[in-house]
Amino acid sequence: MKLLTVTCSTRPNRQGPLISDWFQGVAARHGGFEPELADLKVIGLPLFDEPAHPRMRQYEHDHTKTWSALVDGADAFVFVMPEYNYAPPPSFVNAVDYLFHEWTHKVAGFVTYGGASGGLRAAQMAKQILTTVKVMPIPEGVGIPMFPQYMAEGAFKGNDALEQGAIGMLNELARWAAALKGLRSGQV
Repeated sequence: MKLLTVTCSTRPNRQGPLISDWFQGVAARHGGFEPELADLKVIGLPLFDEPAHPRMRQYEHDHTKTWSALVDGADAFVFVMPEYNYAPPPSFVNAVDYLFHEWTHKVAGFVTYGGASGGLRAAQMAKQILTTVKVMPIPEGVGIPMFPQYMAEGAFKGNDALEQGAIGMLNELARWAAALKGLRSGQV
C-alpha cells in the first residue's frame, strides 16, 4: 500500500519539510507502507483554477494533473501541517478542493506542529473538511507542541514519545487502508 505524506506549509522559512522528512523515516522503518512525499509548495497549486467541477475529472492544468495522479495513487495520507489561527493552512484546503474522486474511500492521519496545542486544532478542522470528500480521518495522530525545541543542526529530531505516536498512527492507518481497499475496488 502507498502512503502519501503531504507537506502542507508553503511559507518561506517553513519547518514542515524537516518534520515531513522525520516522519518519512519513521514510515520507512515501520514497513507497512511504501512511503512517498508530496510538498504543496513544490507542486505549486494556485488558488483553485479549474473550470470544470472536480467531480468531472476534466482537468486542464498540468499542476492539477500532477496532484490528481499523486492522490489517486495513494491508499493513505498523512498531512504534516502547522496551525494557523486555530485552523489548517489555506494550502491544505485548496489542495483538497482541487479533487474529489481521487480522495474517496481512503484514510488520513495528521502530524501537526505549533505552539502549546501542537497544531491539534488544525487537525480537528481538517478532519471535517476531509470527510466531505469521503476520506476517513483517524483519531490517532502526532501533535508536536513547541516544535522548535526539536530542531537541531538543520533537522527535526523527534523523541521516543513522538516516534511511538507515529508508529501507533501508522498501525491504524494500515488497518483502515486495508479495510477500505475493497470499497475502492468495488468488491464491497
